[in-house]
Amino acid sequence: MTVTKFGLGQPLRRVEDRRLITGEGHYGDDHAPEGCLHAALLRSPHAHAKFNITDLEAARAMPGVHLVLAAEDVAGLGDIKCQAPLPNGDGSQNHVANIPLLAKGTAKHIGDAVAFVVADTVAQARDAVEAIGIDYEVLPAVVGIRGAIAGGAAAVWDQQPDNVSFDTTMGDAAPVDAAFAKAAKVVRVEVENQRLVTNYMETRSVVAEYDAGTQRFTLTIPSQGVHGLRKTLMGVLGVEKDQIRVVTGDVGGGFGTKTFTYREYPLAAEAARRLGRPVKWVSERGEHFVACTQGRDNLSVGEVALDAEGTFLAMRFDVIGDLGAYLSQYGPYIPYLGATMLTGVYKTPAVHVRVRGIYTNTVPVDAYRGAGRPEAAYLIERLVDRAARETGLSPAEIRRRNFIPPSAMPYTTPIGDRTYDTGDFAAHMGRAIEASDWDGFEARAAESRRNGLVRGIGLATYIECTAWGEGEDVKVTLDQDGGATVYVGTQSNGQGHATAYAQFAAEHLDLPLERIRMVQGDTDRVATGAGTGGSRSIPVGGISVGAASQNLAGKLKELASEELEAGIQDLEIADGAVRVAGTDRSIDFAALAALPKATEAMRTGQGDFVPPSATYPNGTHVAEVEIDPETGITTVMRYTVCDDFGIVVNPLLLAGQVHGGVAQGIGQALHERTVYDAEGQLLTASFMDYAMPRAGDVPFFHFETKNVPSTTNPMGIKGAGEAGSIGSCPAVMNAVVDALDRSVGLRDIDMPATPARMFAALAPLRKADAA
Repeated sequence: MTVTKFGLGQPLRRVEDRRLITGEGHYGDDHAPEGCLHAALLRSPHAHAKFNITDLEAARAMPGVHLVLAAEDVAGLGDIKCQAPLPNGDGSQNHVANIPLLAKGTAKHIGDAVAFVVADTVAQARDAVEAIGIDYEVLPAVVGIRGAIAGGAAAVWDQQPDNVSFDTTMGDAAPVDAAFAKAAKVVRVEVENQRLVTNYMETRSVVAEYDAGTQRFTLTIPSQGVHGLRKTLMGVLGVEKDQIRVVTGDVGGGFGTKTFTYREYPLAAEAARRLGRPVKWVSERGEHFVACTQGRDNLSVGEVALDAEGTFLAMRFDVIGDLGAYLSQYGPYIPYLGATMLTGVYKTPAVHVRVRGIYTNTVPVDAYRGAGRPEAAYLIERLVDRAARETGLSPAEIRRRNFIPPSAMPYTTPIGDRTYDTGDFAAHMGRAIEASDWDGFEARAAESRRNGLVRGIGLATYIECTAWGEGEDVKVTLDQDGGATVYVGTQSNGQGHATAYAQFAAEHLDLPLERIRMVQGDTDRVATGAGTGGSRSIPVGGISVGAASQNLAGKLKELASEELEAGIQDLEIADGAVRVAGTDRSIDFAALAALPKATEAMRTGQGDFVPPSATYPNGTHVAEVEIDPETGITTVMRYTVCDDFGIVVNPLLLAGQVHGGVAQGIGQALHERTVYDAEGQLLTASFMDYAMPRAGDVPFFHFETKNVPSTTNPMGIKGAGEAGSIGSCPAVMNAVVDALDRSVGLRDIDMPATPARMFAALAPLRKADAA
C-alpha cells in the first residue's frame, strides 16, 4: 500500500519542532532529581606530567563537600577500554592505552582527569577542586604527528617508545610499484586534515542515581545510544545488565562525539552509590574543549600514476592519524575506516595504503561527523584536482575519464573489501556542473578581479559507506487511543527521527504523524539498539520500523476480520481504521484495541532489519569562493550539491541534513582548527580562539538529488546524515586552490584557509598590483 498524505517521500515538517522550540524539550541539564549533588573535576594543567597529590583532606573539609575521589579510591573499577585496538600489519599488537577513570600518577594530556569532587552545589565542588594539594613534575610533551614520529621524540607511553599505536597496510604494493614505474606522469600531494573540536549546542552531562535496595544504577546522559553506553558501563562498574538503566532525553547535537562512555559517567555512578544521593555533572564549554574526544587530525600523502591520456594506473597513500594520549573507544578504527574508502569513485586497478595511528600528549581523537570518510574524500579529491592541473585536463574531464561506470556495478574496490552496489557518478557530476553555471564562471571571475578580488571554483565527487553492522529490533504497538507507538534503539540528536519514523509507520497504518509516538533512549523501555551513528538510523532503523508496522497491520486485519465478517484478503487499512474494501464497513483502531482478543501480542508488531552490507551514498559538490587580497577573507559565494541518496524518505529532513553537513565542512575548510603549542598547551580552548562559522559565512545552497536506489536494503535507501560534511571540505579547498593558482600560482595550502593564511598567500598579488 502506498499512502501519499503521510507516508514516505513526502516533504513533511518535523512533528517534534513545536515542543522543542517552545521550551518543552528535556535535555540533560534539565534533569534534577530531589537531593541532587553536584560534581567537578580536577584536571591537569599540563600535557605530560608526573603528579603527587599532597592533600585531599583540605578539600574534603570544605563546606558542602561530600566526597573527593582520586585514582586509588576507584582502583576497584575498570578502565574505559578501546573497543577497536588495531594490530600491526604483521599481526603483532602494540601497547593499548585504555582510559583510566582518574589518572594514576601521570597526566597524559591537558585536561586529564585527576580527582573527582562532589558537593551540595557546583560552586562548592569547584572551590574544593581548587583546594586540592598537588605537585607536578612536568615532562617533555609529544605534540603533533611530525613531532611524535621524529627521531629522538619523547614517549607518551614507556611501553611504546616509538609512539606508534598501530602500523598496517592494505592492497598489494608490487603492482602499484610497477604501475608507477611505467607511468607517463606521477602526481603527489601532502595534506593535513586538521584537528577539530565537536561543538554541539548542548555540552555533555550525567545524572547518576543509585537504588541501594535493588543495587541498581540509573544514569541520565545525553547520548547517541543508551545500549552501547550500558554495555561499556557494565564493564567499568563490574555489574550485570539488569543493574544499569541508561536514559537519554532530548539531545542538542552529537556528531559522533556523544557515542562514547566518558569518565564522568562511571565516576558519578560510583559517587551516587557511595553517597546514596543523585550526583550530577554538567560540562562547562571551556571544559568541553579538553574533556571530549576531538576529531580528524590526519597527515597524509597521496600519489597517483597516470598514463598519457590521464587514466589512473595506480594510487598509493600514506595516512597517519593522531589518536591522542589514550585510545578512545573507536579511535584507531577511524583512520583505518577512512583508508578503506581512498579509491573514491575511480576505477583504479592497483592501490596500496599504509595506515598508522600515533600517540601524542593531546586529547583523544575519535569519530566526528563522517568518521574517516571526510578525511578520505579530502585526500583523494585534492589529489585528483592536482592531477587535473598537472595534466592540463579540466577537473570534470579527468574525473569523467576515471569514474567507475554504472555498468561495472556492483564494483569491488582494490582495498578495504568495499563493494559499491550502485552509482552513476558522471550523471550527478554533470548535473552539479550544470546547476552551478560552471560555464559562466569566467565572467564572474573577471568581474571579481575588476573589483580587486580573486575568485575560484572547485568541485569534489565523493562516495561514503553508511548503515553497516548490526540491525535494529523495533517494536510498534497499537495504543488504547487508536494511535501507535514506535520503540526504537536509535537516538535522535536533532535529525528528526520522530517525523521520519512516523512516515515509515504511516505507510502501513495510515495514521497522521501526530498520532504516532516514538520511544527511544531508555534501556528499560527499549530492549536493544545500536544507537545513532554511521548514517544508519533511516536505512536500518527506518526499514525496521516499516517492517514492524507492516507486521502490526497484518495483526490488526486479523483482529478485524471476525468483527467485520470478512476475509483478511478483503480488508484494507485507511484513516486509522480497518475496512472492507469497496464498502462502508470498518472498525477504527481504538475499537480494535478495546477488543478482548486484542492482547499485547496482537497489538504489537516486530521488525528487525539486519543490513547485509553497507549503502554507498555519493554525490558532487561545487563551491565558488571569492578572496579579498587586502584582508585575506574568503567568502563562499555559491554552493551546489547534487547527491545520490537512493529512495528519499522526507526531502525537507534530507535537505536539512545536507545543509548542516556542508556548514560544518565550510567551518573546517575556512575557520576551525585546534592548536597545541610545543608544551601541549591548548591555545584554542574557547570560542575566543577557536573560530566557528557564523550564519553569514554560509551561502544559500542549491541542493538536488539524482538518485539510484540501493540494492542492499528492501527500500533502496542510502544513508545521508554525514554526506554534507564529506563532500564540502574538498570542494571548498579546491575552489580556494583554484583562486590562488589563477592569481599567484600557488597550489599547496592546508585547511583552514584563514584570513592570515590567505593574506600571506596573496602577498605577491598585492605587490604586483602596487607596482
